[in-house]
Amino acid sequence: MWQEYELRQRFNRVERAIGEAAQACSAERDLPGELRDCIQKLDRQADAVQQNATRYDPAQLRKQLADLQALGERARRVCANMPTLTPQMRSAVQHVHDELAELRQDLH
Repeated sequence: MWQEYELRQRFNRVERAIGEAAQACSAERDLPGELRDCIQKLDRQADAVQQNATRYDPAQLRKQLADLQALGERARRVCANMPTLTPQMRSAVQHVHDELAELRQDLH
């Protein structure tokens, strides 16, 4: 199992990726509501994970990351079905998805 410091560093990468996606979401015109909703939920849930980080519980963390990854996957599917999205938005969503998948894989 990872050291708590390493876990925090990796989760900070996830949070940065989510923040970039949220910024891209704000700049995007005609963004589907489902995608905007996914990004907002990702942002809120990542904040909740960070707030609960003082009570390090590996089982709880795995569940929270699974929830985040499901939202990331949902956002990625929406992007795949929206050919009019900007490359920046697609890239931001893919980055979130990749960071979450990598973190979750490393935790198992």
